[in-house]
Amino acid sequence: MTTEGAARQLAARLPPLLVAAERVAAAVTGGAHGRRRAGPGESFWQFRHAQTGDPASAIDWRQSARGQDLFVRQTEWAAAQTVWLWCDGTASMEWRSDPNLPTKAERALVLTLALAACLLRGGERVAAAGWLAAGHGPQTLSRLAAALAATPAPPAEPPPKGVEMVLVSDFLEPLDMIAARVRAWAGGRAGGHLLQVLDPAEETLPFDGRIRFTDPEGGAQFLARRAQDLRDGYQQRMTAHRDGLVAIARAAGWSFSCHHSDQPPQTALLALYRRLASPRNGLPC
Repeated sequence: MTTEGAARQLAARLPPLLVAAERVAAAVTGGAHGRRRAGPGESFWQFRHAQTGDPASAIDWRQSARGQDLFVRQTEWAAAQTVWLWCDGTASMEWRSDPNLPTKAERALVLTLALAACLLRGGERVAAAGWLAAGHGPQTLSRLAAALAATPAPPAEPPPKGVEMVLVSDFLEPLDMIAARVRAWAGGRAGGHLLQVLDPAEETLPFDGRIRFTDPEGGAQFLARRAQDLRDGYQQRMTAHRDGLVAIARAAGWSFSCHHSDQPPQTALLALYRRLASPRNGLPC
């Protein structure tokens, strides 16, 4: 299958995938709220105990009158950020080891759109990396879905300064190619996260006997007469490859996580959403 054919197949499945993404997002975040930090805003955030040096004008006397302590009323500074999203739609992602599992492409798109839905609920702006202008309106999610399905290749240009990137793929390319791309993207001082999506069989190589393996993109074939004899070496290479991905992300100041398509998508989404919500990133919490 060509990459163009894979993109067309993925686009045809967008309506149910959008529904699935909204369901996953709803399970992770029940309410929308922007970035919460004390600052010169108008929306109430929280009360804190008064500290030495706080001016009398900062004291909330109504709240303080309820007890013996003095409290300062803090307001919330909410500043929307832009997040560039990309999920791999190439032919290698159109694979699953079991008909009861989603393809890697389906799971990657559901996770990407669910993350976008969470961010949009929090007042953030999202865009298909390098392709679609950032938006936050009611039609943004459906436009983003169409753009992601039509843009299987990773963005060629780095994002503008200050934009956060989330890239979802199986990341089974050679490490030097991935490292070069991440360096180029991070060179513009963009933060980022790599989310690797794998079929569980790609981790363990659970096959026995005579198996013919076919490259879904190039078509090259390899006949293993005893696939089980390859298992130990294969697993060692997969571990080394993942260690390389972790090192690439760390060198760029990015983060990395891995998700298997036989696991609930909510687990991966919640971990990623919390990571983006950390004080270091300043996204919704």
